[in-house]
Amino acid sequence: MTTLGYTLFDTAVGTCGLVWSAAGVVGVQLPDTAPEPTRDELLGRFPAAVERPVPAAVQPVIDAVTAHLAGAPDDLRWVPIDYRNVSEFDTAVYEFARTVEPGAVATYGEVALRVGRPGGAQAVGQALGRNPVPVIVPCHRILAAGGGIGGFSAPGSTVTKRELLALEHAPGFDEPTLF
Repeated sequence: MTTLGYTLFDTAVGTCGLVWSAAGVVGVQLPDTAPEPTRDELLGRFPAAVERPVPAAVQPVIDAVTAHLAGAPDDLRWVPIDYRNVSEFDTAVYEFARTVEPGAVATYGEVALRVGRPGGAQAVGQALGRNPVPVIVPCHRILAAGGGIGGFSAPGSTVTKRELLALEHAPGFDEPTLF
């Protein structure tokens, strides 16, 4: 079994967590109310992870996620992901979600069509609810039909989803305009 490392790191939105293996990022934990609940949630999802010093190859990922959450959007497609224990369908959904640029959105139905599952919007939503690497796989950019917010399984639920979309200046979620 491959050893999983993890670390907590401070961002503009709170303390996040990152889990990695030799193959790439395995998990991201968005902030909870304080660092300890964030750590507890992360270890609940990745019980084999051990807190370790951040390797040189992982530090740029932490720096990019930190910058992204501070308002300097990055598509983060360059970040390698270790999709261990992730189904083929979920991986296809996540890889499509990674093509949606910061500030843009897609619908669950559009994703379903693109991954070869017409009529599979609900399955797409369920897959995104299992996303182990939020922000790096930008599940927050996938909305319900008609621009509805849909769900979001990270701490803060749909409030966090709206905040991430606003941070990226997605139409309808950023600063209000007169026209």
